[in-house]
Amino acid sequence: MKPFTRTIPLMGTNISLYIDGKNAEELAEEAAKMLRHYEQVFSANSEHSQLAMLKRAAASHPIQVDKELYDLIRIGKAHSLHEDSFLNIAIGPLIKLWRIGFREAHVPQDLDIKAVLELLNPEHIQLDDEQQTVHLCKKGMEIDLGAIAKGYFADQVMAFFKKNGVVSAMVDMGGNVLVHGDSPSGLSHWKVGIQNPFLPRGNAAAYVSIREQSVVTSGIYERVLKQEGQQYHHIFSSTTGYPMESNIASLTIIADKSLDCDIYTTELFGLDAASIIHKVNPMKHIEAAVITKDGNLAYTDNLRGKIHSIS
Repeated sequence: MKPFTRTIPLMGTNISLYIDGKNAEELAEEAAKMLRHYEQVFSANSEHSQLAMLKRAAASHPIQVDKELYDLIRIGKAHSLHEDSFLNIAIGPLIKLWRIGFREAHVPQDLDIKAVLELLNPEHIQLDDEQQTVHLCKKGMEIDLGAIAKGYFADQVMAFFKKNGVVSAMVDMGGNVLVHGDSPSGLSHWKVGIQNPFLPRGNAAAYVSIREQSVVTSGIYERVLKQEGQQYHHIFSSTTGYPMESNIASLTIIADKSLDCDIYTTELFGLDAASIIHKVNPMKHIEAAVITKDGNLAYTDNLRGKIHSIS
């Protein structure tokens, strides 16, 4: 039984799979098929995905979608409506306006930003659980699941691996890391690096030790637009229409499910560092680490002994 590693260029990143178990190569191929299917259903940038179909037609009448897409929209809407949540799956028109991360990225006019703000209310996403339909109440609304989709995909792939009896595995969705079993080094825990937000990719600011968990980091360094001496990052406020303003350079969440990591890195990102730590500390199933813009590392009580900074 030989471990198998595969890298799949998909969804704008390189997805890495590590599998130790019977039929590892075949399992990797099945996982690749799953991920290609998810891209066809969930992509916000493809005109042929089910999500694009919603954008085109769901304002005129309810559209029935695949169960997996419906479930993620339902989860995303619920968290978008949480009090003080900075997650908003109705943010699509604003993301499309700025296009940060794409060649045509630009700083929009204030008038254009104000025009799309009225399209960003997640309450205007109407769901019918029985029919599995989605209806967008205003023309021009767009659902964007980019903040939470990769976590969902990672969880589904890992569930598939576990169902097929793998001894250990890792799914890395280009930042969403999810692990199972012992690490390849033979240790019971995996060491996962937290990117240093002030250095090129691949430079860690700290390492966190995990087992049967996921690690996700969101940061203002990931995709940026520089224009006229100003720098704009890709994490937006649905209230102002501009990138979030706080003292946070990056936020890392550790949880059993990668989807939970995605949800809370976005839901909490608009808070300052002290507020994030204060909010997460009582949550037994979530751990958090914050790197501030002035380079300080703070983390929740339940990460003590599991996180080690690189000085």
